[in-house]
Amino acid sequence: MAEKLPTRIPTPCIGVCSTGIGDNVCRGCKRYAAEVIYWNSYTEEQKRAINRRLDQLLSQVVAAKATVFDAALLESKLKALQLQYSPHRSPLVWVFELLRAGARQIVDTTQFGFALEPAYKDINLLTLRDQIDQEFFLLSEAHYQRYVGVV
Repeated sequence: MAEKLPTRIPTPCIGVCSTGIGDNVCRGCKRYAAEVIYWNSYTEEQKRAINRRLDQLLSQVVAAKATVFDAALLESKLKALQLQYSPHRSPLVWVFELLRAGARQIVDTTQFGFALEPAYKDINLLTLRDQIDQEFFLLSEAHYQRYVGVV
């Protein structure tokens, strides 16, 4: 069965934009400055392409730190907690969304359908969330420098 994608792609903006102070990559949503500026003029397919890149980069960072062993359980917990998430995105992205919204409340990650990799089991989830966010930003910056910021 084909994956159902939303017909209208919402902005990835999380309200923490740093492109206005000169960053080439937003520290909030990790889009490039031009993507933030021109978002509303992009086609839905262009927006999907940007979101795919963001999902791939974030999933890469999360996958190094956690494994989703029960995506259905994770999704049910997100729904029960009434957290906003996109069903068409990777469950690894859901893990980050969960940590961003409620890292303080999670005692046992396995009750949410994911487990931390051994090297991260003893790290505070707030610290882990911040580490994931920082690595996601650095990876987005590296991607920008490699493919866009070429001089």
